[in-house]
Amino acid sequence: MLHKIIIPVAVLASSAFAADITSIPFENAAGEKTSLHDYKGKAVLLVNVASKCGFTKQYDGLQKLYEEKKGDGLVILGFPCNDFGGQEPGTIEEIQTFCRDKYGVSFPIMAKIHVKGKEQHPIYTALTGSEGAFPGDTKWNFGKILIDKNGKPVAKFGSATKPDSEELAKAIE
Repeated sequence: MLHKIIIPVAVLASSAFAADITSIPFENAAGEKTSLHDYKGKAVLLVNVASKCGFTKQYDGLQKLYEEKKGDGLVILGFPCNDFGGQEPGTIEEIQTFCRDKYGVSFPIMAKIHVKGKEQHPIYTALTGSEGAFPGDTKWNFGKILIDKNGKPVAKFGSATKPDSEELAKAIE
């Protein structure tokens, strides 16, 4: 069972952010509309991913984390993003093939989005915009945001936080 604990990273007090982000639509890789509401009752780790980044090898750790925790109610959603150094230039089909063939990724990969700038996707505006749960731009690829089983954002981690890190494990538990 996944439980929320407070740890000394970018963690949000449950009452600090009241906006309902569960109904904000985004698309899966097939172009079908979905939202966090479809993952109600599960903890969700949003990760902005890229295929040509120094952190790309984190796909291995993310897949391992997914396999270990999906039975406990954790879902990882990969959001391909080309906002940082053009490190995700491919089509969604190329991205999925790369993830599956090179890293054995079986967690959901969503449609490509922008996580910052003028075209920032509304889910990231709600999470990192000036009025968001964690104000301030996502700094690089493989940033991670943890959403609890009730759809509330609870923690944000930078690219350097590895999927097998103690701080991420504590936040998920």
